[in-house]
Amino acid sequence: MIVWTWNSGARGGDRIECAGQGGWHEDGVFEKEINAQIDLAFANVEKNLKDAGGKGWSQVFRVNSYHVPINDEALTAMVRNFKKYMPDHKPIWTCVGVTRLGEDDMRVEIEVVAHDPEGAKAAQGT
Repeated sequence: MIVWTWNSGARGGDRIECAGQGGWHEDGVFEKEINAQIDLAFANVEKNLKDAGGKGWSQVFRVNSYHVPINDEALTAMVRNFKKYMPDHKPIWTCVGVTRLGEDDMRVEIEVVAHDPEGAKAAQGT
């Protein structure tokens, strides 16, 4: 596996944007099964949002997901995780089927945007 370096999440004022997260473990190894990959991708998004100073999925208002392949199994896993991580709200969601993602074993990539006004104030020291 090639190790790339970039920011996985960044704050801009009261917004946190999370770069595409996949179903990998901390050592970079991907789960093979699509449900497990999607579960891990959601957990990785949660970690990145919190690392950027946010509260996690509860602040997410936009989700873009990319799938290889896009099918009912993948969509069902996405909706299951939406209900788990965001039981009190529903974000806008764009879901796209693609022919390939950034790694050979990658079957899902999830990008999010979150609204975090309290964290923005804390970051500014106000």
